[in-house]
Amino acid sequence: MPFSLSTETEAFAPAHLIAGSPAQRLILLCDHASNALPSGYGDLGLSRAHLERHIAYDIGAAQVTRRLSALLDAGAALAGFSRLLIDPNRGEDDPTLVMRVSDGAIIPGNAKVGPVEIASRVERFWRPYRRACVGLVEAALASDRVPVLLGIHSFTPTFKGRARPWSCGVLWDRDPRLAGPLIEGLRAEGVTVGDNEPYDGALKNDSMYELSSARGIPGALIEIRQDELGAPEQSEAWAQRLARILPSILARPETERIEVFGSRADLNPG
Repeated sequence: MPFSLSTETEAFAPAHLIAGSPAQRLILLCDHASNALPSGYGDLGLSRAHLERHIAYDIGAAQVTRRLSALLDAGAALAGFSRLLIDPNRGEDDPTLVMRVSDGAIIPGNAKVGPVEIASRVERFWRPYRRACVGLVEAALASDRVPVLLGIHSFTPTFKGRARPWSCGVLWDRDPRLAGPLIEGLRAEGVTVGDNEPYDGALKNDSMYELSSARGIPGALIEIRQDELGAPEQSEAWAQRLARILPSILARPETERIEVFGSRADLNPG
């Protein structure tokens, strides 16, 4: 995805919404869809090369989200700004909400950011995106449908010089209703799946905590390795794969009810 800057004449949207079919319970969330920066923030002092790295957005995640939405007629929310501006997948009080250093790269535009500027970014970007996500969930609930939430992210093939062996990871907290059968379905297709790898799915006040765990709504997050999303046909293959697996999960009766399992993040909030 080429890096983009919003201009004064260009409308900037903190969230991009896809309505989906009223009959489709699946809602897709893509927190790190974009590396765009709104007018007034320039390039945060970074080179184009840095802004096209994974530190700025989740490479390939938006393409999979949009294509999967089209295949299943699912609603979706995609953040319209770079995670370097403010991270929409972090809680409002998370110390990593605005990163000053990311994977070895100093972010000059964030170096001296203080509470007033962070509060401004929360109000202008972070909160509108979260509200858009909440709106999709509450619209489903208002029509007597329990939604099923799938967050779509991507991760780097290596970390600290070590190769990551998983083609994807499914991250979840205590609610197994989506995560369990999704892991099974992916493994049945020959995919090497990390179960809460390469990250843990219990993160206090992240998107899935707020929208899924705290509300008792079935949900999970999939992380896809970025070298499997480098070309359009690879993103298409991943979208097609998920479109094959998800309908049978959505048909399970246990996904059609509100059931609060709690969160491991509440037991270890630090």
